[in-house]
Amino acid sequence: MTIPSRHPHHAQHVENKLPPPRYVNPNARPRRAVVKGQDSSRWTDVYHVVLTAPWWLFFLGLLALFGSLNLFFASFYVFDPHGISNSRPGSFWDAYLFSVQTIASVNSEMLAQSTYVNIVVSFEAFFGILYMATVTGVMFARFSRPYARVLFSKVAVIAPFDGVPTLMFRAANQRGNQIFDASASVSLARQATTLEGVTMRRFEELKVQRSRSPLFALSWTIMHVIDEKSPLYGATIDQLYDMQFEILILLSGTDDTLADVIYARHSYTPDEILMDHRFVDVISVTADGRRQVNLHRFHDTEPLSA
Repeated sequence: MTIPSRHPHHAQHVENKLPPPRYVNPNARPRRAVVKGQDSSRWTDVYHVVLTAPWWLFFLGLLALFGSLNLFFASFYVFDPHGISNSRPGSFWDAYLFSVQTIASVNSEMLAQSTYVNIVVSFEAFFGILYMATVTGVMFARFSRPYARVLFSKVAVIAPFDGVPTLMFRAANQRGNQIFDASASVSLARQATTLEGVTMRRFEELKVQRSRSPLFALSWTIMHVIDEKSPLYGATIDQLYDMQFEILILLSGTDDTLADVIYARHSYTPDEILMDHRFVDVISVTADGRRQVNLHRFHDTEPLSA
């Protein structure tokens, strides 16, 4: 079989080939699909949007909501020019500051001194409690979401293993704690054309030699044997690019610290696979008898002829 490498002749061979669109962007936020024609339920899916928004946008949204809420109530306070003590009559800015101090329960020299303003304060206090409770809950939900600190090798390699060409890549648990009952699912995504001429995206499972690890603490090399049963058997580099080939990896397990299931994902395209290379050893034992993994050389490979 023929699999891409990173030698100069490989670069010349594929210079006219376009890289396939990726499902997973390594070291980046997950790429979301573009969905057109959504029904009206998208306007009620606020919680999902809040949880998936970037942190800068999340805080910007909180600031905008806080400012809008205070502007709303300040517009009612200005209707009573003398309803707030120690404020300038008719000053919208003073009314806004009074609203901020009211919703945040801050002691101030400005006090409600009319029935109208006290009624508005009562409503604002109610909405202020709802706002603070909602923000607290959402903040906790964002901070408490379990996530994995799993590092995947930047490249995958193909080398003989027990005399058979084998696709190999590795993962490392950067926390150094234990992930119980870790499992790895490897799939091949490619474009395929049916006998009727219909082109569709297909996913095929790539069976690995060891798909589960009872205790994933340091490094895990995941291997797929490229034999007659493998979808990669006999594939050429041109075919890999033409079918927009991408290897997708989903790793999951239970973090013993978080006591919750964590997930990690990665993918490899044809130009991220090295032929006849092997990974350098990164596992060693310290002086006190503990195992350690050297992530500084985690992505390093060496040719088999070396």
